[in-house]
Amino acid sequence: MSWSFFLESAILGAGLAMDAFSASIANALKEPKMGFVRGSAIAGVFALFQIAMPLIGWLCVHTLASRVTALFAVTPWIALALLVWIGGKMLWEGVRHTGGEQPAVGTLALLGQGVATSIDALSVGFVIADHQWPMALLKSVIIGAVTFVICWGGLYAGKRGSRALSGKAAILGGVILIAIGIRIVVSGIA
Repeated sequence: MSWSFFLESAILGAGLAMDAFSASIANALKEPKMGFVRGSAIAGVFALFQIAMPLIGWLCVHTLASRVTALFAVTPWIALALLVWIGGKMLWEGVRHTGGEQPAVGTLALLGQGVATSIDALSVGFVIADHQWPMALLKSVIIGAVTFVICWGGLYAGKRGSRALSGKAAILGGVILIAIGIRIVVSGIA
C-alpha cells in the first residue's frame, strides 16, 4: 500500500463530501446554537453514509451486479426527492417562522440528508471493485474521515453565516438542499 492510495482516497473523499458540506452549512444555518456533540453527530451521520455507500456498491458488484444495474439509473431522482422534501420543509418553516430559534433538524431528516448526499458515493463501489475487501474498507473509511472533517467545516461556516442572516437562515438552508438535489440529477443525467 502506497501513499498514493491514501492521497487518492482523501481526494476522492473531498470530492464526495461537497454535498454533505453544503447540507452541513444548511443544518447549521437552521440551528446556529448547535453544540459540539450535536455537530459531531451530524458530521458523523454524513461520514457513516459516505463509508457505507461505497461498500454497498462494492458488495453489489461482487454479488448482485446484474440485478441492481437498473436501480442506479433512478438514484439521482431518489436523492432529488429526498432533498426537495427536506429542503422544502426547511423553506416552509423559514417562511412561516416569525422569530426566535428554529427547531433543530430531526433525526429522520438528517438520515434522509445522509442518504441523499451519499448516493453518488455508491458508484465509487464500482470503481473500487477490483480491490480486495480490506482495501475497499480502508478506502471507504478514509473517505468517511475526510467527510467528517469537511462537514465540521460546513457546520462552522453555517454557524458563522447564520449570525449574519438571522431569520432568513432556514430559507437559505432549504434553497441549498434543493439546489444540491437538482445538481445531483443534472450530473446523473449528463
